[in-house]
Amino acid sequence: MSLWLIRAGAHGEFELTFLEENRVYVTWLNLAHDLHKLENKDALISILETLDPSGKPKKWLNHASQIWPFAHTMQKGDWVVLPLKTQQSIYIGEITSDYHFEPEGPNPFYHWRSVKWIGEAIPRQRFGQDLLHSFGAFLTICRIQRNNAEARIQAMKASGWGDDPGKKGLLIKAKTESAEIDDEELADDLVDLEQQGLDRIATMIQAKFAGHGFTRLVESILKAQGYTTYLSPEGADGGADILAGMGALGFGSPQLCVEVKSELKPIDRETVDKLLGAMSKFNAAQGLFVSWGGFKTNVQKELAQSFFKVRLWTQKDLLDALFAHYDQLDADIRAELPLTRIWTVAVPEE
Repeated sequence: MSLWLIRAGAHGEFELTFLEENRVYVTWLNLAHDLHKLENKDALISILETLDPSGKPKKWLNHASQIWPFAHTMQKGDWVVLPLKTQQSIYIGEITSDYHFEPEGPNPFYHWRSVKWIGEAIPRQRFGQDLLHSFGAFLTICRIQRNNAEARIQAMKASGWGDDPGKKGLLIKAKTESAEIDDEELADDLVDLEQQGLDRIATMIQAKFAGHGFTRLVESILKAQGYTTYLSPEGADGGADILAGMGALGFGSPQLCVEVKSELKPIDRETVDKLLGAMSKFNAAQGLFVSWGGFKTNVQKELAQSFFKVRLWTQKDLLDALFAHYDQLDADIRAELPLTRIWTVAVPEE
């Protein structure tokens, strides 16, 4: 069994397609060529050169080294890692088909393999930092081998997707060779520093704001946004963790009924529906559900009909709101969560 990293678009724009269709795709635009009919990687490089004549040889080789294994190296039974951009979680799938070429597309969905999703919306905090480092490569497709990654992911599955045993040093470093020309070396060189920073911040939040403390953090963000809030005492909340209304007294609109979950597991539709009932109980026109562990795949799509009533905040949404209003947070929250803004050079895609 080999372990592969596959991304669903630079901004996660193809994630829903991957998850709903139970497939992984090569998402290079205009690559309407059957990869199985190419004699070698040089033939693929020639096609990439035609599609991107302004590119450079290093870029064409880099892209070919990612695309070629999808058709010629991956096998049924291999596992794929899909880090999500739309929420701070990771899907794990098992490849269940050979390579398929779909000449009619649509663009860019010409090349695919079917997968069975065996790990759904696993929070990034479950994984060791060294694995997250590999998952943060600026590559769309590559094989992950270092730090005994395959065995560690298998151990996580065996435990019901609990914590990576490598986080506590229970598994030793193993293979170091790369599967394709410099793929994993490139992965190590071109890492997503922004994502690494988010992972460290998320780990600190999880450690310092567990349980009711996480509700305090959400309340502080809402207050920084201009809401007046009521925070339910720790324990049974009567259906709402926070009530929030705009303005000094909280009588302005919108008026929110807020449910907060700090657990590292994705929330299902039934749990979200309970918020709708609480909104009726508290006469709130809108609701906000904050889930640190994210939501199951179907929840966001099925709740589209309630777009003007309910918002779902994943870990990513919470962090976005935190960064936007950090300077206005309560002083005690900022003392518990000391952050500073930095600038760095963005790595161009090659």
